[in-house]
Amino acid sequence: MADFVSGFWKWFILISVILSFLGIIALVIWMSRGRKPGARIESHGHVWDGDLEELNNPLPLWWLYLFYLTLVFGAGYILLYPGSGVFGGAFKWSEVGQYEQEMKTADLKYGPLYEKYRTQSIKAVATNPEALKMGRRLFMTYCTACHGSDAGGGPGYPSLRDKDWLYGGQPENIKASIAGGRNGAMPAWGAVLGNEGVHHVSEYVMSLSGRKVNDEAALEGKEKFQQLCVACHGKDGKGNQALGAPNLTDNIWLYGGSQAAIMKTITDGRNGHMPAHSEFLGDAKVHLLAAYIYSLSNKELKAAK
Repeated sequence: MADFVSGFWKWFILISVILSFLGIIALVIWMSRGRKPGARIESHGHVWDGDLEELNNPLPLWWLYLFYLTLVFGAGYILLYPGSGVFGGAFKWSEVGQYEQEMKTADLKYGPLYEKYRTQSIKAVATNPEALKMGRRLFMTYCTACHGSDAGGGPGYPSLRDKDWLYGGQPENIKASIAGGRNGAMPAWGAVLGNEGVHHVSEYVMSLSGRKVNDEAALEGKEKFQQLCVACHGKDGKGNQALGAPNLTDNIWLYGGSQAAIMKTITDGRNGHMPAHSEFLGDAKVHLLAAYIYSLSNKELKAAK
């Protein structure tokens, strides 16, 4: 990557642009010469439809002028906009600058719409139909790539429609997750437990949610669980929202609830990352987005008339 952004490349681009531009000019001049004065009309050997031939006549002037006009346009473009590799252009245009200007314009136009909800409680905003429409648009823009368009989640990405929350489902918890992001880490225990130990622990973990297991293996696994897992998941396996440790008793699984998936989690560990959104969304949008997400798992909320 360091080689790609080194100073060599700007000169490579500049030289390429200059040589290309000069080459096109030379090509247009050469192609516009036609035959010499007094020379007889000859065919270039290109024939279509039996008798339609390409002769050594010069290009029509209107066509030639169009070629030269495009060259003038190209030169003007390089002078006004970045395209040479070393000169930013007289207009000082950049993708970042245009993005920032568009965002500034959008904030001036739409900012007040978001701000009017920021001073209201998230629970109150979650009962406002217009606010929820705005929150849903934010969700569809920034959250569906991981959580799905229906907020149902997927392997490694939690559903936002149920009551199972890694870091808490209260409004302040949801807003904190959106604003600051989350980083979850499940250590790998495969080297410590061995294959048999991993199997035993998986049997015990499945038993916590009432699933049918091998009682003898689960009993062995319980002993290992008490030694290695209670620090995060608690002695009863109900998790710890302060750490983002999931509840193992409700049969809701972030990475899959099959025994193979559970054993893989125990063996290799898991690492989850929820990016922070406060810096580029701002507090008002985060507040509105949190209200929408809160409404998804609290269907008893009634929209204000």
